[in-house]
Amino acid sequence: MDFVRSPEWPVVPIGGLAGNSATARYSTAPGTPGAVGRATPPPAGPPPPYRPPADAGPTNRPPAAPPVPVKILVAGGFGVGKTTTVGAISEIAPLTTEAEMTSAGIGVDDPGVRSTKTTTTVAMDFGCVTIDRSLKLYLFGTPGQARFGFMWDDLARGALGALVVVDSARLDDCFPAIDFFERAGLPFVVGVNAFDGRLALELGEIRWALAIGDHVPLVQFDARDRLSVRDALLVVLDRALDRATRDRKA
Repeated sequence: MDFVRSPEWPVVPIGGLAGNSATARYSTAPGTPGAVGRATPPPAGPPPPYRPPADAGPTNRPPAAPPVPVKILVAGGFGVGKTTTVGAISEIAPLTTEAEMTSAGIGVDDPGVRSTKTTTTVAMDFGCVTIDRSLKLYLFGTPGQARFGFMWDDLARGALGALVVVDSARLDDCFPAIDFFERAGLPFVVGVNAFDGRLALELGEIRWALAIGDHVPLVQFDARDRLSVRDALLVVLDRALDRATRDRKA
């Protein structure tokens, strides 16, 4: 078969519908209601301009302001949990300057009998955490050894507060940090790291042993737990804001 014969459509009278028209083939039977649609043809001319709904807000809103940066120090003696504190809360991979401890540090760097520490911070730790859309904390962990004390002045420049991490079994190691912030006049909070979930001394005994006034907050926290570190840093932030408010009123 090399051809297809077209259907023979009926002859249409002059002025009538074409037999092959869509109306003739697909029109509804007499008496059947037509399709629901526009009753009258659309008005001539261009369509009206688009108008957004009355409750729609502006589409060209200015970008939100970046959060205010706040510098916080995390200080304390050697092996008390400063690096762990920064790493537990940081929303980015923390910058650490850890170096392996060698036999040259025996008798110089004493992490305590309970510690399994094999590395030490030789410069600083760095991390950050966003508190809300208007505030972001930048955390700087200081080295704990006395021979790196010359770096503390540079790290403390521009800081608004500090968290002094304390091991309740080795209170002597935190005295240099407390003395430094008292001399610098920088607001600080003493955070007692609960190793294994326990403290060697009660908080009241620790406050007496450290000879810190009642105006210095003393909190217990776990350097491995993010929420616990967050709560300790919020106390530091509250202390720093209180100092800034009092200085502004003065």
